[in-house]
Formats: sequence, structure tokens, C-alpha cells
Amino acid sequence: MATAIGWEELRKQARHLENEIDLKLVGFSKVGSSQVSYNKSADAEPLLGGDHVFENMSAEIEDLLSKLQQVNERMSEQPMSGAAMLHTQQRHREILRDYQQEFSRTQANFTARKEREDLLRTVRNDSNDTSFKSATGLNRRDMYLKESQHIHESDRLVNEQIRIAVETRDHLVGQRHTFKRLQTRFNDISNRFPLISGLLQRINIRKRRDSIIIGLVISCCTILILLYAFH
Repeated sequence: MATAIGWEELRKQARHLENEIDLKLVGFSKVGSSQVSYNKSADAEPLLGGDHVFENMSAEIEDLLSKLQQVNERMSEQPMSGAAMLHTQQRHREILRDYQQEFSRTQANFTARKEREDLLRTVRNDSNDTSFKSATGLNRRDMYLKESQHIHESDRLVNEQIRIAVETRDHLVGQRHTFKRLQTRFNDISNRFPLISGLLQRINIRKRRDSIIIGLVISCCTILILLYAFH
């Protein structure tokens, strides 16, 4: 009964965290995809506002994802009593993986766009300060070089997030295979119990039969010895 209560409590916690993360991710995506107008009067201001809001929401979502992962791990430690529990556990793991991928994708998009806008602002400032060099084409080459570097960095971040997602998927697949092997072993053991019980019962019956036979033989021998002794 304690196991059932523990499982239900963990499932309630997982659902609560999933609902909270879902709401956070909606707001997080809106903040991450918000556009700021690029105008000449905003040279001294950052092109992308609300960085601190994005960072705070990112920290909150990371904490919630960590809690949900801990709850899922605790659920995996509970004894499985049927296919329904295995399916529920697998579903919660899939939801966690989807949330992690969406969170990583939003972060990568936000970082790439922020770097691109920072680069554009830097290019504008450099162009205004060194306008006399425009005829040589140096500013244009520098701009292309920086843009290429930022694109390369963005690709690296995206590849890193993809790698993390693939490792998470492989880890979950390994856990699923482990649970399947455990379930198979449990079924084998449960199927063998009746056979072992029957074998032990037959052994006990044979032992009793042998004891009776030996007792009868000894009795007959004793009687014969007594008859021989008296006659």
C-alpha cells in the first residue's frame, strides 16, 4: 500500500511540474522571440531588451526541469506492477525530453539573434567612427569576418544542444531496455515457482514412501528374527 501511495504522489508531482514548465516555456518562447526595432535613435541602447528577464526565466525553467528529472528518476525506482505503470513512466520521460529540447532550442535561437544584433550595432558604431575608411573596403571585410565567426559559434551551440538531446535519448532508450529485461526476468521467476513447488512436493512424497518401505522391511526382518529365535 505504501508503494501505491508513493507512486501516486510522484505522479501528481510530475504532472504539477509539467504544467508549470509548459506555462513557463510559453512565456520563455515569447521573450526569446521578441523583436526590437532597429532605429538610429537607439544607438546607445541594446537592440535586444529584457536580457535579465530572459536569464531569470531560463534559471527558473532549468530548476523546474531538474526537479522533474529527479521525480522521474524516483518514479523509475518504484516497483513496476503492470504495463500501465511502465507506459505512464515512459510518457513522463518523453514529456521531459520534449521540454528539454524546446528549452535548448529557444536558448540557442535567442543567443544567435542577440549575437547578430550586437554585431550589427558594433558595425554601425564602427562605420560612424571610421567613415573615412569606407573607400578601402576594410570595414566590409571585418563585418563579414565577424558575421562568419558568430555564425560558426551559433552552429557550435546548436550542435552542442543536439548532442545533449541525442545523449538524453540514448540514455532513456537504455533505461527502457533495462526495464524490459527486468520484467522478463520477473516473469520467468514467477513462472518457475509452480515448477519448483511441484518438484519439492514430489521429492517429499518419495522420501516418505522410501521411509515407509524401509520401516516395513525392518519390521519384517525383526519378526523373522524373533520367530527364528523362539523356534
